[in-house]
Amino acid sequence: MAMTGSDVRDRSRPMTAEEKKVILASSAGTIFEWYDFYLYGSLAAIIGAQFFTPFPEATRNVFALLAFAAGFIVRPFGALVFGMLGDLIGRKYTFLMTILIMGLSTFIVGLLPNYFSWGIAAPIILIVLRMAQGLALGGEYGGAAVYVAEHAPANQRGYFTAFIQTTATLGLLLSLVVILSVQGYVNGAYPDQPVLDAAGAATFNADGTPAMMKAFNAWGWRIPFLGSILLLLVSLYIRLQMNESPAFKKMKEEGSASKAPLREAFGQWKNAKIALIALLGLTAGQAVVWYSGQFYALFFMQNVIKVDSFSANVFVAWSLILGTWGFIFFGSLSDRIGRKPIILAGCLIAAITYFPVFKFLTATANPALHAAQQVPVVVTADPADCSFQFNPVGTAKFNNSCDIVKATLSKSSVNSTTVEAPAGTVATVKVGETEVVAYDAAKNAAAIADAKAALAEVSKGIDAAALTALTDAEKAVAAAKAAVGTAQKALTAAEAGTDDAAKAAAQAAVDSATAAVAPLQATLDTARMAVPADILAKYDEAAAVVAKESGVKAAFEKALNDALGAAGYPLVADKNTTVAKAQNFIDIFTAQKLTIIATLTYLILLVTMVYGPIAAMLVELFPTRIRYSGLSLPYHIGNGWFGGLLPATAFAISAQSGNIYAGLWYAIVVAVMTVVIGAIFVPGGTHKKDIFADTGK
Repeated sequence: MAMTGSDVRDRSRPMTAEEKKVILASSAGTIFEWYDFYLYGSLAAIIGAQFFTPFPEATRNVFALLAFAAGFIVRPFGALVFGMLGDLIGRKYTFLMTILIMGLSTFIVGLLPNYFSWGIAAPIILIVLRMAQGLALGGEYGGAAVYVAEHAPANQRGYFTAFIQTTATLGLLLSLVVILSVQGYVNGAYPDQPVLDAAGAATFNADGTPAMMKAFNAWGWRIPFLGSILLLLVSLYIRLQMNESPAFKKMKEEGSASKAPLREAFGQWKNAKIALIALLGLTAGQAVVWYSGQFYALFFMQNVIKVDSFSANVFVAWSLILGTWGFIFFGSLSDRIGRKPIILAGCLIAAITYFPVFKFLTATANPALHAAQQVPVVVTADPADCSFQFNPVGTAKFNNSCDIVKATLSKSSVNSTTVEAPAGTVATVKVGETEVVAYDAAKNAAAIADAKAALAEVSKGIDAAALTALTDAEKAVAAAKAAVGTAQKALTAAEAGTDDAAKAAAQAAVDSATAAVAPLQATLDTARMAVPADILAKYDEAAAVVAKESGVKAAFEKALNDALGAAGYPLVADKNTTVAKAQNFIDIFTAQKLTIIATLTYLILLVTMVYGPIAAMLVELFPTRIRYSGLSLPYHIGNGWFGGLLPATAFAISAQSGNIYAGLWYAIVVAVMTVVIGAIFVPGGTHKKDIFADTGK
């Protein structure tokens, strides 16, 4: 479709069918690209368990979120590279490059072996792939925003670019729908699998029952990544049908294109100043509100207030369905009253309401946890003993007694206060009226080593053959008694059900395991008789010290878990009958579930306020010749750094402070900063601007 200069400038006329088709194609392709990018965000906790297994749980969660954020950290660099290409060679061909990089990176994540198979190489490759996705996305958004804005009527730029703004949320929604569908099928068709630690050994819940995970968590999560190859093919086809932007073609025909868009956009203060104001006065606040309302809300439900991942995804998906209309509404509203007041109002309302909203979400979604949090928990510790436990690379060791207490409390989403103790004091935690003394992991490790050395010294007085027989018999008896304990726990679980056959099988397993102990104990008694009595007494004494020191960690954790359990903390998710749970996608029609969805929808509406008008606003701030480069960098620094790092930063702040809501301060402070800077420096009335007349020369 040929366009004259007057056609390009006169955008008050209605859009043609061809122009609408182009914008629809642009939006559809962008949805697929966001789908690829958000698959990881939706599955961050599950992928973290697969690729960051050797790290402590708190560190693993932070590391998993940073792998998600890695895709955001590099986005400004993608904005620079692809923004430059978009201003030099055009919008269409840049689109083709970004979708190809994104799609292939996503597909490879689905093929990537986990930590158990490839060791440290697996998480490194994962983060490299996330960075490739971030580079691609860094070039995607600016091109889409510019492309649509340059096709839209002048008095409807906010309305039409709002469709591009919906693509991020619709991409997230698409990823959630695919995940829920695959998750429901895989978990229904395949049995649960045991949770293993870094050494490949089975792990146990707080009450001693074996920890199990769904088949989707073990391997089914790969299917949505592998299936993205189909979306890649569709997206490539759509992008190949697109026409070049009329504004870019006009600029090329007139010879007014920039020869060095990056130098012109950021090397000249008149343009660099606009980028800085756009970053601090618009996109930084928009970013933290966006990621708080979508990703941190999802992470908060899954990992902090312990709603299972399937149910959390269902609730967020419904909130996205109900709230997505807000993008179009606020985009259209900005065509009438301006972009600036809507964006800044969204940031301000978010800053004011986040604390009560997230507290209400906890009380609604997990009443048992909320009730338990009313029991006072006080940590008494030497301040020098309390480290800031932000450990993204998993190399630091938090062995101090205060660190151990806070990490354990954070794992159970306990709100606590810290009281200063004299220097050198071993940390204690008081849950209600029950006090538990912690331990220093480094000192305990040294004590275990000393005890084992003392035992080895005593063992030198025992004949080698007799010592071998004794230690082998001890190990056999210990293993047999552990098998009895496991069988008894399985019997307890079976007796809670109604399957008589399962009860009989569990009882038979207990009887068999118990019967195996007696002959092994007899062998041990015989081995002990072969050792002189005086040496055997010293051996037993040294072995008891080893057992005592080796059991310090388990004893502390049991004592603390018992205290938390007595205070009402739901330590085993399957036994918490108060937590919200959806059996399927339409299982939402109870007061509790509808209230959760309404709360999440409110957070999504705040997202639509700040995000709906932002594309049109950014397009209007920069001249055509450097528009792609100019708007891409502040947008992706805001969303890539301020927004992308929000989940990891908020989680670390909450873990350190002992308050599950403390991480919200990050979003609140950034949002308030944007309100202040935006109110003073961001120009108003940009919705009335002629974006074709401003060449930037």
